[in-house]
This record gives sequence, C-alpha cells and structure tokens, in this order.
Amino acid sequence: MAKKIRQAAVIGSGVMGGGIAALLASAGINTLLLDIVPFDLKEEEKEDFAARNRIVKAGLDAVLMSSPSLLMQQKDVDLITIGNLEDDFERISECDWIVEVVVENLKIKQDLFKRIELKRKPGAIVSSNTSGLPLKAMSQGLGLDFKQHFLGTHFFNPVRYMHLLEIIKGEDTFPEVIEFMSDFGERVLGKGIVMAKDTPNFVGNRIGVHGMVKAMQLMLEDGLTIPEVDALFGTAMGRPKTAMFKTSDIVGLDTLGHVAKNTYDLVVDDDQRDSFILPEFVDRMIQKNLLGKKTKSGFYKTDLTPDWKKIRKVIDPETLEYSEYEPAAFPCLVEAKKAKTLGEKMRAIVYGNDKGSKFAWKVVASGLIYAANKIPEISNAIVDIDNAMKWGFNFEMGPFETWDAIGIETSVEKMEKDGFDVPEKIKRMISAGHLSFYKTDQGKRFFYDFTTESYAEILVDKAMLSLGTLTSSGKVVRSCKSASLIDLEDGVFCLEFHSKMNTLNKEIIEFQQEALAYAEANGLGLVIGNQASGTPGAFSAGGDLLSMAGSAKEGKYSEIDDALRLAQDSIQKETYSNIPVVAAPYGMTLGGGCEVCLGADKIVAHAELYMGLVEIGVGLLPSGCGCLNLWKKFIQTIPDAVTDIDLAKFFVPVFMNIALAKVSTSAADARANGFLGPVDRIVFNRDRLIGEAKKEVLKMADEGYAPPVKRTIRVLGQAAQGMIEVEIYNMLQGKFITEYDAFLAKRIAYVLSGGEARDNSFIQEDVILELEREAFIDFWKEEKTMARVEHMLKTGKPLRN
Repeated sequence: MAKKIRQAAVIGSGVMGGGIAALLASAGINTLLLDIVPFDLKEEEKEDFAARNRIVKAGLDAVLMSSPSLLMQQKDVDLITIGNLEDDFERISECDWIVEVVVENLKIKQDLFKRIELKRKPGAIVSSNTSGLPLKAMSQGLGLDFKQHFLGTHFFNPVRYMHLLEIIKGEDTFPEVIEFMSDFGERVLGKGIVMAKDTPNFVGNRIGVHGMVKAMQLMLEDGLTIPEVDALFGTAMGRPKTAMFKTSDIVGLDTLGHVAKNTYDLVVDDDQRDSFILPEFVDRMIQKNLLGKKTKSGFYKTDLTPDWKKIRKVIDPETLEYSEYEPAAFPCLVEAKKAKTLGEKMRAIVYGNDKGSKFAWKVVASGLIYAANKIPEISNAIVDIDNAMKWGFNFEMGPFETWDAIGIETSVEKMEKDGFDVPEKIKRMISAGHLSFYKTDQGKRFFYDFTTESYAEILVDKAMLSLGTLTSSGKVVRSCKSASLIDLEDGVFCLEFHSKMNTLNKEIIEFQQEALAYAEANGLGLVIGNQASGTPGAFSAGGDLLSMAGSAKEGKYSEIDDALRLAQDSIQKETYSNIPVVAAPYGMTLGGGCEVCLGADKIVAHAELYMGLVEIGVGLLPSGCGCLNLWKKFIQTIPDAVTDIDLAKFFVPVFMNIALAKVSTSAADARANGFLGPVDRIVFNRDRLIGEAKKEVLKMADEGYAPPVKRTIRVLGQAAQGMIEVEIYNMLQGKFITEYDAFLAKRIAYVLSGGEARDNSFIQEDVILELEREAFIDFWKEEKTMARVEHMLKTGKPLRN
C-alpha cells in the first residue's frame, strides 16, 4: 500500500474534479487531471491534441478563473498536468491515488473502474467522489485487490474552502487504507474527516438536505415567507448568514433537487422518506432555470436601478414573481438578539410563543429526531453527524450539540406534548440519568454512545488541542474580559483573545504583557492563538478603532500616544522575550492582528490566511511596530556576507504592501508577499494549528532558544522618498489610489525609510517606532481620516475619499 501520495490522478474536470485537483496541487502533490475527448470533434481535429483536450482544458481554465480562487496561489497550477481518457489513460499507472469525479451515472462509473483496474499499479488507492451511488454497486465485478484499495472520498464544494471530507469504507476495503486516507485527508489536505457508511448521500447531505427540504415543506404549511425562514435559521440559530434559502441559491437548486430526488429514490425504507420531496414551487423554479447564483435568479435575485442601486428581491412561491421584502420581525428574534450565548439565542427562538418560534421548533424538533434515528444506519457516532453539519454546512453546532444547548429534558418533554415520536433510545438515555450528549472530564471530551448506552472518549490526534476543552477543565491560569492565558501543558502557554472579532483593545495589550511575564516565569514558551468560530474566522480584525476615534474627537492625542507606546512596548517585549513566542494566525489577520504576528519568533499559519497591514483604508498607518517589523522581515533574510545590496528592491514591495493595504488570499500568498518568512510554517488543518504551534515552541526550547539580539537596522533613507514619489504618481495616474491615499502614502514612505536618515544607513529601531507614532497621531488630526474611520465603524467597509 502507498505510504505517501506523491502523484495523484483526478478523473473528471468539472467543478468538483477541478476543485480536488486544485487542492492537491496547493498541497504540493503532482496531479494528473483527465477528462473525456469531445464527442463533436471535426475530422481535422481528431489528431489535434489541443482539440482532444478541449474539455479538460476548459476545466482547468475554470480553476484558474475561479473567484474566490480554488488554488492557494496561481503558480500551484504548475503541478497539474492535463490529458484525456484515450491518449493519456496509461499515465494513471504512475499514480498513488486515483480519484473518480465523473458524472453520477452508475454504468459510466462501473466501466471506468474496470479500465482503472487494468492500469493501476499494485497498492494504488482508488476512490470515488460520488455523493449518492453505492460503493458496492460501483465496484461490482471487480477483483478483490481493487476492492481492498477502494473507498469513497466525498469532498464538499467548493473543495478548498469546505472543511468536510467524508470517508466511506467499502465491504472489502483494508482498514489500513481507510486509516491512511483519513490521516492524509486530515493532515495533508486539511480536512475534517467524518466516517460515513455506504448509505444514500452518506452523512452530511442526508441530514442537511432533510433539514432544508423539511423546512420548505413546513414553511408552506405554516404560512411563513422565505425571508422569515432565513431570519430564523441564520446566525441566531448558529447557522451561516446565508441561512437556508440563500444557501440553496449558492449551492444551486438543480443540485439540491438532484440530491433530494436521489435520496428519495434510494431510501425506500426511511419512515421520513417524504421529507425529501421538494415543494412543487421549487420544481417549477428548476424547470424555469431559476437555479440561484449560477443563473442570477433563485429564491432571491438582485436588480439594479438606472443609477446602479441594488434592489434585493425574493420569489413568491405561488406566482414565481419577484418583489422587494422587509426584514423579518418576530418577538423571538428580538429576544435572541438580547441573549449573549448561542444556547440562549436558540432557546429564545425555539421556546417562544410567536408564529416564528412555533415554526422553528417544528423544524428543529423534526431534525433532531431524524438525526437520532439515523444512528447507527448512516454513522455509528453522534460526533460524526455533528461534525458533518459543522464542517459541511458551516453550522456552529451539530444536531446533538444543539440538543444539549436547548436542553434534552425540556425539549423531549415538549416533543412528547406536541405529538412527536421521540426515539426510545433517547427516552432510555434520560431515564438512566444521562442528560447531555457531551461532557468534559479532566480535560477530555466524551460523547454519548447509543450502542453501549454510556459515554465514550472523543479520540483526536494530540496535535488537535481544543482551547475550549482546556478552558472547561480548569487550565486557564490568568484571564480578563478580553483575553485568557491557557496552560497547554509541557511548559507551554497560549494567549487567547476573545473580544469581538478578537480586536485588540487596551485590556488585551496590557494582558499580553502580563501573560508574557507569567510564561517567562513559569514555562518554556508562549503561543498566541485562538479558535474563534466561523469561516474563515478572525485571528484578529485589528485595533480598537472606536476607542481611538473617541479620543481623537475630543483632541486627546496624548491618550492615543500612550496607547501606541503601550502597544509597541508589548510587541517589542514579545520579540525580545527570553522564551520563544509563536503566533498561530488564521482567517482575518489584519492591522494590529498582523502586527502581533510579525513580532513573534515564528508564525505557524493556517493555509486560509488573509493577512495584511490595512490601516491606510481608514486613513492611518501601522504603528504597533508594523512598519518596523515588516521591513525587518524582508531584510533580515539577507546573509551578512552580501554587502552590495540594492535596498530599493526590498523597499518597494514593503511599501506597496502597506500603501495598497494588500491582504493575502492564502498563507502561500502571504509568504509570496513577505508577511511569512522562510522559517514560518503553513498548516492546512486549522484544528491542528495550536498543537503545531506548541510543537514549534517546544522544538525551539529544546534547541536551546536564545532571544534575538537587538541591533541597529539598515534603512534606505531619504533616497526612498524621491523614488516613491514616482510610484505614487503612477498609482495616481492609474487611479489605484486617491489624492488622500497619496498624501498618506508619502508619509508611510517617510516612516519606512527612516525619516531623515542618510541613504543606506543604520539606525536604532526606536527611530522608526517614534516615526510610526508621530504619523499615526498626525493622521488622526485629518478630517478625511476621521471620515474614513467613521464610515468603517458605521458600515464595516472602507471609504475612498
């Protein structure tokens, strides 16, 4: 059996096949992407390789043009080789893993696997990305060795961004093949693995589509509108902002319809089979090609007025006409908004007395009961069902976590009162005194196992540290309202932010110094990281603009200066601490969040990293050592032996990063832009991020860590300012920046270059830090900066003035 996948083949270059190929290439794996030869070739095209590869080339082009990009960086495409199933099929014999992603037609898949069986090398793994066809049927008539290396690998779309990968074992699949592919999918591809059984639509789609279609049916029964349903089943219930119907528009109504019909056709013994029948109006929408985002009209559509104003409309299920709509208003939503925790919000909705509450309760109750009844049919453990919904549908809580949040006893009592058929295993669970599906004991998390009717430990890789579990087991050693210091054991501590969007306020900055001092006195090192929910989530969205804006309005510039000095002092202490400090960013890592990372000894970043110094967007500049440390990040990689250096080649990209507020589109892109250096690491699985950062701390400590020596730094000096004038002029002419951007950019260049420093000279770090502070305060005195800040605080979007 393959111990490492060096070469992979993806057969089928459609949306899913292209996405899988892109993910493999971004993970550094040479990938062969194959598709059929076009049926309609003209006679003169039959010997033309470009014409014969037309379909697969279109698939690869779609990957290159995808937005958001399916590739971590565009150059990853160099690892993808294209071909067709006639001229290039022999090449699959070189591959360690062959994944089939062709049309959902059993006969076509069976014929393809027969061809693969003849060409695959010994030990090569073969898998299908089918979303509904049985593995047993697809592998019928194939040899035992093929079946022993055959499994289902069901990715969710878009492949790069969706965390879920369902692994499905065939009747004859070797356990070691399942174990290897699970590890590969989790560690190398960064996916959350759910073990599913070979049942229709596996776990995620079986539970998820049931919930969506059932909600549509109940909506019509109870007389709710589409916007009302989305308001109830959005963020207030721990669901994505796109809720149900907007999510359906993104997925595509044709896709939803296919999965629902496929499930209905196959689950003949399911007592809830009718819950997969789409309402008649949805069928009519599909017939009229109102498929959602792909056709620009679905449950919702956006029209433009002559003056380019967007008007959002929703479809009428009876007439299929579109009209404008008002925000939904239910008393339960008002109460949910007042609640602090997700559990409280959920309870406010499902236990309310208004029309919306009654509808939401029916949807939730039917979904919980269905999930419970599908164990052990589709999966053996509640954990897999919960994870499938969190990772495949971006729910904050899966069904059984939701059940815990609303209270098992309370909900079951209401279910029985309302005539729901509560599963006997749930009744036995309550009778035995087991009143939650999950519990934490001595730092370990346990789940209720219906088979043994007792609790079993959730086994995870040691690198998958859960800060929530550690917190609930008493591992917090210091805390304040906005941050905590958590003991990761083995002498390593974690500084966790937990303010809104993990923005950096004064309390966090002060606590950072306290946390660092504690770790220095009691441990070996410090990780700076958190595990905020959401996709992509926010390591830190930046500094506390609201507080500084208040000081600026009142002319209290000395308060701003004091805050800057505190921030700079904290980051400098982080940089020159006598213990290793590793930052573990993911998702949005902007402004001050980026500066915290740049001050660390090492960055261990999640692959989905959107990092940048974006302060110019609100009329400011990085002033928490951001200008200093990004410049250092670029020039510190130059060996001392290289004396003849053109610093301008380094200065321009640093300046452009800040002046254009560049934000990386991935960790690989952050490395290309210089935010990550050669010693920094990229981790594909966010669940492993804190654990991998801890490993780096221990490794550095074991190697005899010594803090960096504070030295003078080389700057470009006054020559930079004249050179940058040309760049700024060009950006103005190209309308990349406004006149005010140009004003800000000139000052940023002045700071980065060392102010009045001589050309190519060495200066103390404090010189740049003082220049940062002075410019930051001067910018706050500008009306246009205040306008940018107020606009950002009001709308969440930058103002170009």
